[in-house]
Amino acid sequence: MKRQQVLRTGERPYRYDVCNKTFGSDLELKVHRCLHTGERPYCCDVCDKTCGTNSELKVHESVHTGARPYRCDVCDKTFGTKSELKVHERVHTGERPYLCDVCNKTFKDTSKLKVHQRVHTGERPYLCDVCNKTFSNKGSLKIHQRVHTGERPYCCDVCNKTFTQLESLKVHHRVHTGERPYRCDVCDKTFGTNSERKVHRRVHTGERPYCCDVCNKTFKDASKLKVHQRVHTGERPYRCDLCNKTFTTKGNLQVHRRTHTGERPYRCDVCSKTFSRKKYLKTHLLSCCNLHP
Repeated sequence: MKRQQVLRTGERPYRYDVCNKTFGSDLELKVHRCLHTGERPYCCDVCDKTCGTNSELKVHESVHTGARPYRCDVCDKTFGTKSELKVHERVHTGERPYLCDVCNKTFKDTSKLKVHQRVHTGERPYLCDVCNKTFSNKGSLKIHQRVHTGERPYCCDVCNKTFTQLESLKVHHRVHTGERPYRCDVCDKTFGTNSERKVHRRVHTGERPYCCDVCNKTFKDASKLKVHQRVHTGERPYRCDLCNKTFTTKGNLQVHRRTHTGERPYRCDVCSKTFSRKKYLKTHLLSCCNLHP
């Protein structure tokens, strides 16, 4: 009854003397105190993880039980907590209530906003203990660590190629399905990823945002700049395992290996002559068959 009276009146009689924050109940005060003391009195009896509150412990225990009692009434997807369901429902409503006060970008939940704000602050609090590279979020660190462990947990069920992250597997699947869901609004050309479309649009806009700091040559995408910079550094990171010749790009290495394997994957549809490189086929079509590739 006392708790209900506090709710009706808005009274907050409990004050924490360290930060002077006030609360409507002694329980709320006790929970808040744990933020300052670091106390985590609730312990999971399965994995010994500790939590600051009993409700936090209950949410954690659903990891072990598999309980997902909260169901979306639009798509029937289920969730372990009510807050997860609430965030998910914004997929259907389009609600994005959390606003970045720097660039006005909006987000479905506070955690996404917090990670985004590190773009502006430059904060990268997650450190790889192998190479000391830092990241703005824990998920990116976890994916990066697979570079060191060799873990590639996502496997294509068509060709068994493996990937370090789920999104890369989804993009790869489009090689098999032929799906190209991203369309250029200028020329209607389609692409397998949004980033490919974004780079392509620079053909129309003329934008070349990546600049070499040695010779000032500009490029449409960062990967082209990275390859170009090897002209200045002399770096040739790709090595043929048959003759030890080195190359600046993976593509050049693949072409070179055909001198050892004899592979000629490009075939003329007119005379059936084969070639090791696509540009040789194009030249052949123009000069020998008088055709445009």
